[in-house]
Amino acid sequence: MTTSAFRHQYSFAKNIHTMGTFQSTLRSLSFGNTKQYITPLSSLATTPSSSPVSSECHTTVRETNPYFPRLFEPLHLGSDIGTLPNRVIMGSMHTGLEGHSIPNFLMSFLKPDHKHKDLSAMAVYFEQRARGGVGLMVTGGISPNRQGWVGPFAAKLSTHDEMIMHKSVTERVHSVLIPSSYGNDKDSERARICLQILHAGRYAHHPFAVSASSTKSPISSFKARELSLGEIQSTIQDFVNCAVLAKEAGYDGVEIMGSEGYLINQFLVSRTNRRKDMYGGDFINRMKFAVDIVRETRQAVGKDFIIIFRLSMLDLVEDGSSWDEIKILAQAIEDAGATIINTGIGWHEARIPTIATSVPRGSFAWVTKKLKEENVVSIPLCATNRVNAPDVGESILVDHCADLVSMARPFLADPNIVKKSREGRVEEINTCIACNQACLDHAFVGKTASCLVNPLACHETELSIDADSVPGDERLNIAVVGSGPAGLAFATTAATIGHRVTLYDKSNQIGGQFNMAKRVPGKEEFHETIRYFQWQLDKLKRQGKLVVHLGTELSIKDMESKHNVDKWIIATGVTPRTPSIPGIKHPNVLSYIDVLRNNVKVGKKVAIIGAGGIGFDVAEYLIHHEDNDNHDKTAQDVDVHDFLREWGIDNQNNTRGGLLIHHDEEKQKNISARKITMLQRKKGKLGKNLGKTTGWIHRATLAKSGAVEMLDAVTYEKIDQDGNLHIILNKGTGKEEKKMLEVDNIVTCAGQESLDDLQKFAPENLTDKIYTIGGAHEALELDAKCAIDMGTRLALKITDNTIVPGKHKLQSGSGPEEKLYNMLAKFMK
Repeated sequence: MTTSAFRHQYSFAKNIHTMGTFQSTLRSLSFGNTKQYITPLSSLATTPSSSPVSSECHTTVRETNPYFPRLFEPLHLGSDIGTLPNRVIMGSMHTGLEGHSIPNFLMSFLKPDHKHKDLSAMAVYFEQRARGGVGLMVTGGISPNRQGWVGPFAAKLSTHDEMIMHKSVTERVHSVLIPSSYGNDKDSERARICLQILHAGRYAHHPFAVSASSTKSPISSFKARELSLGEIQSTIQDFVNCAVLAKEAGYDGVEIMGSEGYLINQFLVSRTNRRKDMYGGDFINRMKFAVDIVRETRQAVGKDFIIIFRLSMLDLVEDGSSWDEIKILAQAIEDAGATIINTGIGWHEARIPTIATSVPRGSFAWVTKKLKEENVVSIPLCATNRVNAPDVGESILVDHCADLVSMARPFLADPNIVKKSREGRVEEINTCIACNQACLDHAFVGKTASCLVNPLACHETELSIDADSVPGDERLNIAVVGSGPAGLAFATTAATIGHRVTLYDKSNQIGGQFNMAKRVPGKEEFHETIRYFQWQLDKLKRQGKLVVHLGTELSIKDMESKHNVDKWIIATGVTPRTPSIPGIKHPNVLSYIDVLRNNVKVGKKVAIIGAGGIGFDVAEYLIHHEDNDNHDKTAQDVDVHDFLREWGIDNQNNTRGGLLIHHDEEKQKNISARKITMLQRKKGKLGKNLGKTTGWIHRATLAKSGAVEMLDAVTYEKIDQDGNLHIILNKGTGKEEKKMLEVDNIVTCAGQESLDDLQKFAPENLTDKIYTIGGAHEALELDAKCAIDMGTRLALKITDNTIVPGKHKLQSGSGPEEKLYNMLAKFMK
């Protein structure tokens, strides 16, 4: 549809719905003109000096940032609101710091280690990111009423008392000035923060769930009740009340969550809206709920308050929105009074990854660009999802995909990502690898979020790494053996705060088992963590705080000879466990290290023993790599179009929900040349204990390949002289089945054992000096999250006399949300 045809259709829809018997009901869709306080952005130029937006900001010409000129071009939002100093929004993400509504009597029963009742930790968290230079921040989702809770007693803003608690957040944020462009203080703007209003609708994990119609989400245990007309009006007023309270608390605006499958999104599509009244039926009716919320919110808060609307531009579910409906809604939302439209990608129930590490960088910027190019709105558009580096954001803006870019998890990994980008210090950025392990996986079980590559995230009031903070007389000589994630985290932290550190590793490269992980398709971002640790080591070596000896294997005798070492940190990691199966020493049997690190040739028919994270990584590696591949792509090498095609995404967004219609037939054309059989001893779904928010992606990837068979309840009989694997399925159940798997190779992924000999066989005079960390301490799955967290925490406490070997695994306590989740999980079982 052409732009002129669309405008005619939208105008006709507006007019016809303000006539006849619908006039009083739909009068709210006669949208007022709010465009006078938003600078049109449809003709933004590439160079800041010619941009009408930047020319309005001040009468003087601003200095252009020499590194990322578009990213640091100020954005004027009109005289009532003012100017954003750069084009970066810190997007909303739930951290567990947003507070809760748990009543006091239940708190006394739960006995949490920390209460999170006030918002002091949230205030410090946002202040630190404001000091990192971001132009605008958005909080995690806050419900406008009880029905909208994401989970039982989740964060809510509907009362005066709750509003008062938020003032500590806005006061800390507003104490920070954000430099524009190249860091010129005279052009500084006050840091800004918006509160996200999120009503979960049928995604609510509690029995009060409500929605447009009575439906049950596949990701919730409770069927939602249909809202009555009166309840819809009350809910609209709850959104408005929440926004008014947010303004009173000092927030600069709100983001109204209208995407990701939450309540407003549930009203927009026939998939979840089966109503026959004024809020159901055709699209103009279905969008009325969203538009009423924005319009009435704008009327209540005035013109000097930012309203961001998160609009689902690509639902990625069947019976989702059509592109014409998205355009109609976008213009209606603008006319209702929104300041910015933020892009929403995918419902949470969608079976397509949208933010995980396997999603290429900037994969969905084309969606926002499509709306921008059609020129149906003039307010700023924000692109989002997998924007984790300044060059990605810059390219999105230069390509006129959007007027702003949103980053969320990258601010967990590095609070100073914007400041470092502005100053051209990109090599110093601790890049988000989109693993979800410490952020989303935590959020879904009530745990306070953190970050695999930055354990300080969301724990700023508990942990702090301050240069040279250890008094001179307390500084120790520390030797660290092993430069995997745990050893690197300890060494860099300890050296930064003032200790004298020597790092040893028998390998000639740092990174440990991350060097295998980075080779797995979908984990290319792991290169970045090794790169960041290398930068830290180089900096600390230049400062004389750290000495590194690679290619050096230490023995206990070597340790005994180094009398000046006060503490020994053993971070030697793990070794593959060899399962006890007759014939396991056959030359066709390989370990996962042989495959992922040693480049041993693997045949076309493969059996994988073990179906944990490592087993899935090996299977993924083998179905994507032929023997002539280089096996070592970086994140920049991953092709967006291949990803969209693999997951059946319509890259023109011409189909409802953005799904390719004939993708099932297409999938069968991409079968791997290999035939892989994955096996596990336990009965049940393979990969059941993979990451809570990413495990399904790994299972789906293997299933889509058509090359992987998964067998559970396996008993391993033997490996015969030809290298074939003999197994029994369902032994002892009366449904036994013996099978022989004719394979070229068997790859063992059956767990790990700690490499802790330097501690286990150390002489008595060293035992009180030796601390094991990471895999050497506990050989779980290759758990970098725990390894980095443990190394960091121990380094900060190594001078504490109460921290002794054997009692040195330090971790954050459990909050009330986590305790409540665990209690309810047991009850539900």
